[in-house]
Amino acid sequence: MTNKEILKRLYKDYTKKYLKKILISAILALILAGSTSSVAYLLDPAIKELFINKSETLIFIIPGLIIIAFFLKGISLYLAKYIMIGVAENVKRDLQNNMFASLIKADTQKFDEKHSGKFIGNLLNDVNMIVNLISTALLNLFKDSLTLIGLLSVMFYQNWKLSIIAIIMIPFASIVAKTLGKRIGKVSSQQMQRHGTLSSYLIEIFKNHKIIKIFQKEEYEKNRSRKFIETLKEANRKIGIVFVRASPIMESLTGIMIAIIIFVSAKLIIQNELEVSNFFSFLAAMMLAYQPVRALATLNITVQQGLAGARNVLPIIDEIPDIKDEKDAKNLNVINGKITFESVEFNYKKNDQKILKNISLDLPGKKMTALVGQSGAGKSTILNLIPRFYNISNGDIKIDSQSIYNSTLFSLRKNISLVSQETTLFDDTIKNNIAYANLDATENEIKEAARFSFAEEFIDKLPKKYDTLIGENGVRLSGGEKQRLSIARAILKKSPIILLDEATSSLDAETESKIQKAITYLTKGRTTIVIAHRLSTILNSDKIYVIDNGKIIGEGNHTELLNNSEEYKNFYEKQIRKI
Repeated sequence: MTNKEILKRLYKDYTKKYLKKILISAILALILAGSTSSVAYLLDPAIKELFINKSETLIFIIPGLIIIAFFLKGISLYLAKYIMIGVAENVKRDLQNNMFASLIKADTQKFDEKHSGKFIGNLLNDVNMIVNLISTALLNLFKDSLTLIGLLSVMFYQNWKLSIIAIIMIPFASIVAKTLGKRIGKVSSQQMQRHGTLSSYLIEIFKNHKIIKIFQKEEYEKNRSRKFIETLKEANRKIGIVFVRASPIMESLTGIMIAIIIFVSAKLIIQNELEVSNFFSFLAAMMLAYQPVRALATLNITVQQGLAGARNVLPIIDEIPDIKDEKDAKNLNVINGKITFESVEFNYKKNDQKILKNISLDLPGKKMTALVGQSGAGKSTILNLIPRFYNISNGDIKIDSQSIYNSTLFSLRKNISLVSQETTLFDDTIKNNIAYANLDATENEIKEAARFSFAEEFIDKLPKKYDTLIGENGVRLSGGEKQRLSIARAILKKSPIILLDEATSSLDAETESKIQKAITYLTKGRTTIVIAHRLSTILNSDKIYVIDNGKIIGEGNHTELLNNSEEYKNFYEKQIRKI
């Protein structure tokens, strides 16, 4: 995307709706330019009438006009900035809302490939760069360009020869700005990337702080953090250096210009071609013009930073998920809940090795089917394909003879609940975590779900009961308590299809017994697919599939597989030995 295309896009989608406010800000910038220019102009009559002609009539009028000019300058600048701050925050909100909406709809694979810290960097740092481009740069463009035009008018009015000399210096400032702008664009991209890397690292550290402590890796992580912070510091230092690099160049150009102006002015005064009052008015206008010239010279830097941010953010907003509804998608109508895999193949990327190889499954409706096999065999992948977290490479998946690829995602996922070994909870109350499955659920329905999941046992012992905050991902709860909340949430959803991903692993016997009872209630009369590692789960299953290296190598009930599948027999015997 070219710079021109980015600017057009930002105007069309984010600033056009605020055009009236921007125009008001531009009018205020015009008042600011006029009042600034009038201050320089008033020095001419002030010197001529008050100091040379000693006029008593104008002794109050001219100072009064100068006060009015400065008042108008101050109030117009305040109002212009006030309006543009509002516009900037609205644009920031719109960008972040659009980006979040895109991320929340994004494919699961996108989050698998890119660390969440990178997205946080995009959402915060990159968006701020774009907002600076739209607000700060836009206001400065109005304010400084109009002020410069006004001051140049005063300068030409006082003496056109001196004005031409002053104007010759402006192209030099533009060349400096263009050179620095290119450099800042490149450095800004590096800075944003390193911000994202540091955010990713910090998330990992906060998430895994117990692992760091138990393996005594505090010093190791301190050293790692220093490297990340050092690289970010270097990027920030480079940006700072590029910014300040403009100062000595601009100061030198200004010094040369003033020296030449004084030299030429002295000659003109000696030759009676220029009055002292005209000179001071011209000099004031030229000195006041220094600030807008300098600001406009560095404006390109802010623009380049904003463009760099837009190159990171806009592609995220524009990205269309691969997993989406087809044009003729219909609502899924689940009656029995029978799930069929028809010659399904799957690989995460086109050229990657196949994870599933020509898999065909018949998962009976309203019954429990177990998937067993070694770690990495493809069991979790099968589960993840049913709610379309990923799209298959070949074949089809059907629920009650309806292809899930011809069904709407909403109706598909509405009929599925997932209870995983890695329980996901929000930093919220127990009540809200259960109610996440159904935001319209009544208090009685929430409590009923907690009772049938055996979560009520520990909830009633808490000081605030259902209003207890559980911390980030339920950090204040035990593993079994978190699992019971997860099951309560699934119970509340009342979906006809249940996916259980090692839901009872790593639990003590008493807790497992309670969770097994909760699962029994949850799965009763529902189509259930469970990844089984516990003997109790296997024995309770109506059908079992043995999976190895992405292929089905055995199917049947427990007794049939013991007689017909050596792999299953070995798996079963290992489970026996664990008891």
